[in-house]
Amino acid sequence: MKNPWGKKNPFLSMWLSGANAMAGAARGRASGQAKRQAAAATTRGAKAATKYWTDALFPPPARKKRKSR
Repeated sequence: MKNPWGKKNPFLSMWLSGANAMAGAARGRASGQAKRQAAAATTRGAKAATKYWTDALFPPPARKKRKSR
């Protein structure tokens, strides 16, 4: 007697192909979003470090005193 599980099933094959395509698309969107967030975090960190050192090396000029009326 032949094993029925070894038989090809075209409906199962189509279903698995569709599921694989959907999973691949979702994985692509998730990895793209993760890359965008990592790039944004790196940019924010670089800007914060630059601002810190710029402010430390070049303090803002003293404000002029207002004349009282």
